Amino acid sequence: MSGGIHRGLYSRYARRYAPLVTMPTTATSPTAKHVGGTPTHALGDVTASDSTLRRFLHGLPGVDAVGLEARAASLGTRSIKTTAKAYAIDLAISMVDLTTLEGADTPGKVRALGAKAVHPDPTDRTTPTTAAVCVYPDMVATAKEAVAGSGVKVASVATAFPAGRAALDVKLADVRDAVAAGADEVDMVIDRGAFLAGNYMKVYDEIVAVKGTCGTKARLKVIFETGELSTYDNIRRASWLGMLAGADFIKTSTGKVAVNATPANTLLMLEAVRDFRAQTGVQVGVKPAGGIRTSKDAIKFLVLVNETAGADWLDNHWFRFGASSLLNDLLMQRQKLATGRYSGPDYVTVD
Repeated sequence: MSGGIHRGLYSRYARRYAPLVTMPTTATSPTAKHVGGTPTHALGDVTASDSTLRRFLHGLPGVDAVGLEARAASLGTRSIKTTAKAYAIDLAISMVDLTTLEGADTPGKVRALGAKAVHPDPTDRTTPTTAAVCVYPDMVATAKEAVAGSGVKVASVATAFPAGRAALDVKLADVRDAVAAGADEVDMVIDRGAFLAGNYMKVYDEIVAVKGTCGTKARLKVIFETGELSTYDNIRRASWLGMLAGADFIKTSTGKVAVNATPANTLLMLEAVRDFRAQTGVQVGVKPAGGIRTSKDAIKFLVLVNETAGADWLDNHWFRFGASSLLNDLLMQRQKLATGRYSGPDYVTVD
């Protein structure tokens, strides 16, 4: 895939703006040392108080919205063909967090979802498994049974998903239930009201508390709900806030609002994780979620990953798609590449 991804040229317009949107997102020099995986460098001082955290977040360079969107659009025009496309489709399948987050979820539906995650195409056992299935906490045990022995992870949303409007002790109880049931990953939502009110330390403290509750048993994905953060500057601030608090992944959206993952907001978050690793030595994953429905969309996002964060993130340990319908389109495109015929939706399971 790498050869295909690297082909193509930026448009003249995107070239003009590329230096503006690929600049480091913080001026702190990369002098990090680590103790037990925790960065012990100048960035550690920025969370000492509410005022230092605010000063740091508001001191991040402003985002050039025009440049950001132009670069995202330009990268979306890359043409990926033949063997590179086949590789990209398999890679995308392996990065899917196959998700069901509905009030009508039943144990039977979750078991079927787990079976699909393990064998996405029962007619072709060379098809990769998905990265994970994502369910509510009360369905974690059922999901664990369904994927047992496969290597597919079980992720659970928590912290009063999707609104996040609950007391901290309630949110932490939600996390404890998920982890106790066997969740390998926890997807938490930040308090967007607190963030938008400028109460950054409250958001930071909640993420730290959730991370502590996850312990060593579950990786933590922090959902920003980018569609509610209003500005790219806020998305950049939320990205750094989440990473400073110990997020293993930063995630765009719950999939429950009108605007979810977009190439531009994902590009911005990829820049943040790239620069955070440059400053601290700590790698953080990215998960766009909501609105990614086709193979073409997924491949565009993989190009963003490769061109922005680099090949180190082209792995499902560091990049995921939060999706439900995406997998079916990936499977149909995979079948078309293998047989030369477009099979259609009747040849894949309906979730």
